[in-house]
Amino acid sequence: MTKTLTHDHSDAPSAVDLFAGCGGLTVGLKRAGFRVLGAIELDSVAAETYRLNHSDVTLCEADIQRVSAKAFREELGLDKGELDLLAGCPPCQGFSTLRTRNGGRRNRDPRNKLISEMLRFVDEFEPKAIMMENVPRLQEHTLFKDLCKALRSRGYKLNFDVKDAAQYGVPQRRRRLILIGSKTSTIPLADPSAASLTVRSAIGALPRPGESGDTLHDLPERVRSERMRQLIRDIPKDGGSRSDLPEDRQLPCHKRSDGFRDVYGRMAWDSVSPTITSGCFNPSKGRFLHPEQDRAITMREAALLQSFPKGYRFPVARGKQAIALMIGNALPPEFIRRHATTIALALAKTRT
Repeated sequence: MTKTLTHDHSDAPSAVDLFAGCGGLTVGLKRAGFRVLGAIELDSVAAETYRLNHSDVTLCEADIQRVSAKAFREELGLDKGELDLLAGCPPCQGFSTLRTRNGGRRNRDPRNKLISEMLRFVDEFEPKAIMMENVPRLQEHTLFKDLCKALRSRGYKLNFDVKDAAQYGVPQRRRRLILIGSKTSTIPLADPSAASLTVRSAIGALPRPGESGDTLHDLPERVRSERMRQLIRDIPKDGGSRSDLPEDRQLPCHKRSDGFRDVYGRMAWDSVSPTITSGCFNPSKGRFLHPEQDRAITMREAALLQSFPKGYRFPVARGKQAIALMIGNALPPEFIRRHATTIALALAKTRT
């Protein structure tokens, strides 16, 4: 913790971002009109990125389990019950279907316990509203059911569902669990859009990487063998897949696999992208080839497909893998903005 704030009593609703990552949630909250007063993040690279873009927010770089909720609240200059929105996305890798071999093995990832930290901060801040986002599988977990029960016992009226970010202004398929709670009324989730944004709308106007002047866009690709470069060149443009190649051109490992059919696939210009993951710089990890150019998407393209602002800053000296991990783990800001806007509107009604 770095400084003590004098609470600003402006009309804009206040928010705190737990598990802040590189700042996707904070971007969405700010776009929805919230003043983000404080954030907590453990990872040093994510915290560095957060500071590059949100110098106006008090960032606590620490393990949330070691942070005194009372001390953090007091540092932000807030009384109990004064905060409008407490929001967060506890690390979700512990609940992912992939990590549990498609649900075939019980997952005891210690990060699962971080869900309970949300409740600890709720008890200290007593916010007017809460918002939590996570992977769809979490809603089946006892920890989530226990959290909902505890929140209801504290007077929060809850609304949650699994939504696809592609229906909320994000040019990407990404199914997420969104939970909203309020002490005054049941706040609806945002309405989906009639049409989706596309890969073309997000990255179609970008110059070719290499000499664009954007260091994030210009990060070089890994060196690949001529065989792999030729494989990439042969994938049909605009949505083509490795399965489109003659059988004698497909890799032996791909012939043996019935799953992960998107690897070495191209994105389609006039569709949404697949889910942007931490492996988005590597075409062997998914459908991450550019629709036309014979390369994987750049980190700027990945960030735009996540709906980050065009000028969002990342510490390029940390390397592509570290940046891809942050972008892949981030919350799509526009998805957050849509749902946070419904919260802001509901909070405004209670003030009139």
